[in-house]
Amino acid sequence: MSRIDLVWAGLVAATLVTFAVGESGGADGAATWPVLLVFALALAKGAAVALDFMGLASAPALWRRIVLGWLGGVVALVLLAWWLARMT
Repeated sequence: MSRIDLVWAGLVAATLVTFAVGESGGADGAATWPVLLVFALALAKGAAVALDFMGLASAPALWRRIVLGWLGGVVALVLLAWWLARMT
């Protein structure tokens, strides 16, 4: 099995876990861990797609930092919005 096949299998597994958490009702706002798990998986999936499928693993470091930094920033801002919404 090639690396890209393993990454693809990991993406499918992460998607199934995300789906299971969403369908279980665990992300309804009562608990924090399901939300953090879903966002951690989203971050990992985004990084895997950027590095392996978009070819950023062999790109200059600046491009990797820009793309992964943007991804991390988006996830952080959405988590901040979620946290602020819970405070009200």
